[in-house]
Amino acid sequence: MTSLAEIADIVIGVDTHVDTHTAAIVDTTTGAVLDEMTIATTPPGYQDLLTWADDHCPARAWAIEGTGSHGAGLTRALTSAGEVVVELDRPQRAARRHGAKSDPLDAIRAAREALTRPVLGTPRAGGQRQALSVLLAARRSAVDAATVAQRQLFSLIVAAPETLRATFRGVTGPERVKRAAVLRAHRGDDVETATTRQVLRTLARRVQALTTEVDTLEKQITVLVKAWRADLLDLLGVGPIVAATILCAWSHPGRIHSEAAFAMLAGIAPIPANSGRVTTRYRLNRYGDRQLNRAIHTIVLARQRYDEATKTYTARRTAEGKTPREIRRCLKRYVIRDLYRTLESGPTTP
Repeated sequence: MTSLAEIADIVIGVDTHVDTHTAAIVDTTTGAVLDEMTIATTPPGYQDLLTWADDHCPARAWAIEGTGSHGAGLTRALTSAGEVVVELDRPQRAARRHGAKSDPLDAIRAAREALTRPVLGTPRAGGQRQALSVLLAARRSAVDAATVAQRQLFSLIVAAPETLRATFRGVTGPERVKRAAVLRAHRGDDVETATTRQVLRTLARRVQALTTEVDTLEKQITVLVKAWRADLLDLLGVGPIVAATILCAWSHPGRIHSEAAFAMLAGIAPIPANSGRVTTRYRLNRYGDRQLNRAIHTIVLARQRYDEATKTYTARRTAEGKTPREIRRCLKRYVIRDLYRTLESGPTTP
């Protein structure tokens, strides 16, 4: 999307919250604030906001903070009404007006910031992408919870009384969970042993339940990915979870304007750190979508292990004096370029 001043007479900035949204109308020519309004985050509130906007100017655009979180409902309502919506990230406190903060001020800032940006972002799509995002979030939390429970299980076994610890000596991984899940109370146990036995059983069964949940969610993710973009699964190193992560970040054709922008979104584009005569220094990019960065990292590791062309490239760059990390960063840039071309040119409907 090009500059908003070229397509709209006013920009309506929206500061989003859980229960209310505050909107401010800014003139694209002068930057003056024309009006402000606060609504409830309900369908009638969204309709009131549209009616209020109709009273000012039909040639308008909306700049909304948090289109995928607090502003998701408003974004859906505006998109359904055919409105032009621009996605904005939430600023840090220091970037605000000398630390001043209020809902109207944030709404005005959103509108004016949208006017100054040379390249504007569009909200991510709903439908299949949003369904994948929900499933990925649920799977991620289940994996994290299972990991925490397994660590707790191991720690308790290490500190358990010898009668219990002997049961798990030499046993690791899934077998440890299986044995802990079938522990039974013994009549001769003291209070410490009985309590530890009970807690080990509870943790093990929690791990088993979460593992089953993870498997179920992964099957649902696989079905959605195959229905939407099965061609991604043909790429080396791309499985259902990696493909779903990539699709959630990419969303739909045209949203990301170039492969360089896709690399920046993934935190893969190098950040120049040159000064004076030093012209070849770059910093590691720690910004962007870290889940997408992790997915690209997984692809690179798989290709370094199984792809002959990648093995040859790694050997050549190693001979040139590059470190393994530097080589992986270069490979990530190649991978993100190929993925962008595949996503933009491939099938986009089930």
